[in-house]
Amino acid sequence: MAFDYAQYQSIKERIKEKVCLVPVTKTKPVSAIEAAYAQGIRDFGENYVQELRDKQPLLPADIRWHFIGHLQSNKVKYIAPYVYMIQSVDSASLLQEIQKQAKKHNRVIRVLLQVHVAQEETKFGWNADELFGWLSGGDWKTWENVSIQGVMGMASFVEDRQQIQEEFDEVYRCFDRLNREIFTDTPLTIVSMGMSGDWELAVQRGSTLIRIGSALFGARN
Repeated sequence: MAFDYAQYQSIKERIKEKVCLVPVTKTKPVSAIEAAYAQGIRDFGENYVQELRDKQPLLPADIRWHFIGHLQSNKVKYIAPYVYMIQSVDSASLLQEIQKQAKKHNRVIRVLLQVHVAQEETKFGWNADELFGWLSGGDWKTWENVSIQGVMGMASFVEDRQQIQEEFDEVYRCFDRLNREIFTDTPLTIVSMGMSGDWELAVQRGSTLIRIGSALFGARN
């Protein structure tokens, strides 16, 4: 399946203007991204470093690439020259490496702090106490090449909507507390949660950025 622009427009019409829609293009061919780009879309999400490295040189330079998958510190250097945002920052060491690599390229990389709320242990992220404990130390305040924009969270892959809602609420509470206690001068603005199967509930619970793949491009290859 190629890019479904009608579905993209349908989702855009149903979300508030303040909610950003990022099409997720993992495993999708360059031609599908080109089709979306031709419709004026500039933000795209990728999960795998090697796949992003393969695609990026073949596509227009003004694409805003969002890295949304688990990122190992030793692979940051491969995407630091061009990545727009890394949504999946799940440790202090990873954030420090992003700062290091961004500085080498004289860039500022936007980041989201990934909060772990799902029951699956396969999902990554900080727990709230760890996150607040580390941020309270303040080391990150001297880093000029990373810009913390908000939080990202993934709900459990379950049918229970009540559980999903509670997990989204937990992400939003973390976002709210960060603004009240840590980012009092320059508040965070992004809550990234919600994918093809749960984006409507995520928007209801305060998401400002949704990541949609299969609903726009069909099932993963």
